[in-house]
Formats: sequence, C-alpha cells, structure tokens
Amino acid sequence: MLQPEMIKQMIEFNRTAFESTFKAMSMVQDQTEEMLLAYMEKSPWIPSEGKKVLMEWLEKGKKSREEYKKIVDDGFKRMENIFSKTEKKAKKSSEAKTK
Repeated sequence: MLQPEMIKQMIEFNRTAFESTFKAMSMVQDQTEEMLLAYMEKSPWIPSEGKKVLMEWLEKGKKSREEYKKIVDDGFKRMENIFSKTEKKAKKSSEAKTK
C-alpha cells in the first residue's frame, strides 16, 4: 500500500472515531440537559434567577460543543488538503523521474 493511501485511511479512521465519540458525548449531554430541565420544572424551590443561569449555562455548552465540532472538522479538512497536495507533488515528481 502506498504511503499517501495509508495517510488517507488514517485520517478517515480518526475522523470516524471522532464522529462516533462526539455523537456519544452529544447524546449524553442532551440527555443530561433533558433530566436537568425536568428536575427544574418539578422543583419550585429553585429561584428564577437560578433557572435562568442554568439555561444560559446549557446554551453556552451547546454553542461550545458546536464550535468545537466545527474546529475539528476544519482541522480534518486541512489535513486532507495538505496530504492531497503532497500526494500530487509526489506523483508529478515520480512521473518526471520515469521520463
């Protein structure tokens, strides 16, 4: 197997592993949010300011999670671009050597 192909497979493996882990983490966070919201609804002793803070905290958590995902996805795209450029250069140089 050629080195560029191995690199592509490694990137794709890491991307798939990240996606799976991220989905699992997101499901846990979403389920925790649902439980917290249900708890807040049934707890009249929690002041409205406290509920507001918790809601803001949940929203910031979601936004941070989305931003993190975008950053990691961008990193994978950059890696793919770098290695595809390297692969093209390697092909050109090997073709020039064979001529």
